[in-house]
Amino acid sequence: MFVTASGLASAATILVFGDSLSAAYGLPQEQGWANLLEKRLHDQGHDYRVANASISGETTTGGASRLESVLQTHRPHIVVIELGANDGLRGQSLDLMRRNLERMIDASRRAKAEVLLVGMRLPPNYGTAYTEKFQQTYADIAREKKTAFVPFLFDGFAQNARYFQADGVHPTSEAQALMLETIWKGLRPLLRRQVSSR
Repeated sequence: MFVTASGLASAATILVFGDSLSAAYGLPQEQGWANLLEKRLHDQGHDYRVANASISGETTTGGASRLESVLQTHRPHIVVIELGANDGLRGQSLDLMRRNLERMIDASRRAKAEVLLVGMRLPPNYGTAYTEKFQQTYADIAREKKTAFVPFLFDGFAQNARYFQADGVHPTSEAQALMLETIWKGLRPLLRRQVSSR
C-alpha cells in the first residue's frame, strides 16, 4: 500500500481498491497506473492524493472484509473498486461476487465517498455462459447502484500480447498508461463533484 506525499494535507483522497492489476504486479510501484494517476492529477492542478490499497491475489470476498478498515484509515472522497478478476479466474460464485461488490459500494457510500466501479472480462476458455454472466454482472451492478462505471480495464489492448508480461495475465509498464486512460474516462466526471465540506 502507498500513500503519496506530493499533495497538501488538505487534499482529497482517491482510494484505489483492487488486486494485482492495480498493485503494479511485477513492476516498480511508480510505473503502475495508480501512481500515474496521481501524477496526472498533480500536473492538471487537481487537489487530490491517491491511496493505493490494492493487494495481489485479492478477491471480492477479501476486499469486502477489509474495506471498512481501509475507509476509516483514508477517509476517501472517491473509491475506485477494481476487484473480481480473481473470483472469475477461480471459477467462484458470481452471485457471491455480486453481493461482495454491492457491499463494498454501500460501505463506500456510507463513508460519504463516490464510487467508480471497474469491470473485467474473462478469457473465452472459461465457457460462454460463465464469461458472459461475469461481464454482465459489473454492468448490472453499476446500473442498479447508479455508480460511475468503466466496463473493461483492458479496453483497447486485451488481445495484444505485447502489453502483457510473460505470464500473459499482468500488464506491462507500457500498458499502464493505457489503463490510466481507461480509468480516467470514468473518474474525471467525479472530480468535479468533490465534496468540499469534508
